[in-house]
Amino acid sequence: MYDHIGLKVKNLDASVRFYGAALQSLGLVLCSRDDSSAGFGPPGEPALWLYQSKDAAGAGAHVAFRASERAAVDRFHQGGLDAGGRDHGRPGVRADYSPSYYAAFLLDPDGNNVEAVCLR
Repeated sequence: MYDHIGLKVKNLDASVRFYGAALQSLGLVLCSRDDSSAGFGPPGEPALWLYQSKDAAGAGAHVAFRASERAAVDRFHQGGLDAGGRDHGRPGVRADYSPSYYAAFLLDPDGNNVEAVCLR
């Protein structure tokens, strides 16, 4: 449905550390990096772009990444916490969404709500 998503961030280095650690378990990697931006996605296909910005608006975006298995959701959550993210919903079934909706939520360094979800 979409080609890419862009988020303005206040501290590019902190955001790259967070997303690198959190997205690793989902098979997503740092594909591109310069002084003002970084792109994550499948190898060679950046789809999440982070842009250094002094006027980053902060919290407001919600980005959900699909995980192939529940263990990847668990690793996403722990990796993000270890890299400076804040817990916004520990890994578990969200029965109010669906009986098989297994997800975890983190707040990135700018306060955006970042989720990993496995639908099995």
